[in-house]
Amino acid sequence: MMLSSPCVLFSSVHAFPRPNEMSWLKMSQKKIFLVLLFICTVSLLLHNFSWTIEDLHLGCPTLHARLASGLKPKHTNIVFLKTHKTASSTMQNMLFRFAELNNLMMALPKPNCGHQFCYPQFFSSHFVHPHTLPPNMITSHMRFNKTALQHLMPNNTIYITILREPASMFESLFTYYSHHCESFRRVPNGSLEAFLADPLRYYRPEEMYSMYAHNTLTFDLGGNKDRPKRDVAYAQAFVAEVERVFSLVMISEYFDESLVLLRHLLSWDLEDILYVKLNMRMESSKKSLSPGLPEKIRDWNSIDAHLYDYFNASLWVKLSELGLDCVAKEVHLLQQAQERLMKSCFGGQTPLQLSASEIKNKELRPWQPSEKVGIVGYDLPSNISQEAKELCLKYIMPEISYTPKLLQSQLLRHRLSFQNRTPHKLNNAQQTIHTTLPRHTQVPRNLPLPSNAQGPTSTSKSKSTSKPGVGISKSVHQSSNTNAFQI
Repeated sequence: MMLSSPCVLFSSVHAFPRPNEMSWLKMSQKKIFLVLLFICTVSLLLHNFSWTIEDLHLGCPTLHARLASGLKPKHTNIVFLKTHKTASSTMQNMLFRFAELNNLMMALPKPNCGHQFCYPQFFSSHFVHPHTLPPNMITSHMRFNKTALQHLMPNNTIYITILREPASMFESLFTYYSHHCESFRRVPNGSLEAFLADPLRYYRPEEMYSMYAHNTLTFDLGGNKDRPKRDVAYAQAFVAEVERVFSLVMISEYFDESLVLLRHLLSWDLEDILYVKLNMRMESSKKSLSPGLPEKIRDWNSIDAHLYDYFNASLWVKLSELGLDCVAKEVHLLQQAQERLMKSCFGGQTPLQLSASEIKNKELRPWQPSEKVGIVGYDLPSNISQEAKELCLKYIMPEISYTPKLLQSQLLRHRLSFQNRTPHKLNNAQQTIHTTLPRHTQVPRNLPLPSNAQGPTSTSKSKSTSKPGVGISKSVHQSSNTNAFQI
């Protein structure tokens, strides 16, 4: 008789064994039982839990804590507040891919909001496409509104965001939005030095896109960007409120270390946090900061500076609690996995960062904020396998292409699920939301896109045709200068 599984126990003996054989048979059956019980236990552990080679290799103290807690399943209910010019597009892409791979619902904006949740207005559930409800995740640009998100998301949702050092971030904002932000446009010769010499000469807090010119992180997080610098109590209270809401505040300059904390927080695997850097400027579009400018930027964006200094310090407290040696080993493993991904996707070569006009596949061309600012992207080589192309395409797909594709996929799933529901289920107001994923189980991928699904129309030069946040109200002043926290 053959065993169909190591966990199937059976006994196959003669119908009438002789008395002197009975003792031997009992001993043999006991040994077989113990061996099969051991095999069964190991098989179940390997199948259901995350005893990865990386975990066993690291020997991190958190591994023992995870074992003691029963090896938590992957957490899937997540709000990621996508801040501006902080590597947040790379994080968004990671979450998009995780949602697709695990058949989760990603909340996406209504068409009239563009690919953002009607930013810069405070977030509202009315901005969410109804066929992406109820969601597991939400990650597109928004102005944070804790109350609205708590009503939308499951109770066990984990909140995450990312910050960047204020001086380098402001230089990036000044260059990236120089064509759109009036506070930047009226500066002679587009000079950052001239703006910082007298910001109030150019800055108008009530203007459209003024949030890019003053305390942008504070604005994104739902705070008042125009509180005076001397109001230190406001900055301290705001930081405290952010800390109460967000379980993890990542730091762009320590992106890989932040991902290690993210992996442990969500009980994810190493392959879940692999990435390709997206939405980066060409070197020719970057400006070096002359001596004294970083201090002026921090002074002008004092609340952002307060946020960054506090959460940069708190990040290293968390990393120290995890164990810096452990973190360094995990970062090394992550970087090795990144190198393998690059070799698989780009034919063993270092990926070339291309201008939009050099990218043949229109779906892979990033949005260009203006003719003076170049955003690089990637193209896949023709000599890689079809399997590698399917895997790698989503890693390098810009937000403006990925968002409508993900929406089409979820709309199709919504229609099919509606058609398959029984009359009894149609009376239910809300479907069950997945809150966690089992470890190392086979999770069905999303259904394929319909054959007529198209990404956004793109020209060969991929020029900017509209300002950020197209389709939204221009009355920014109605929501930008509130004294009440929206966190």
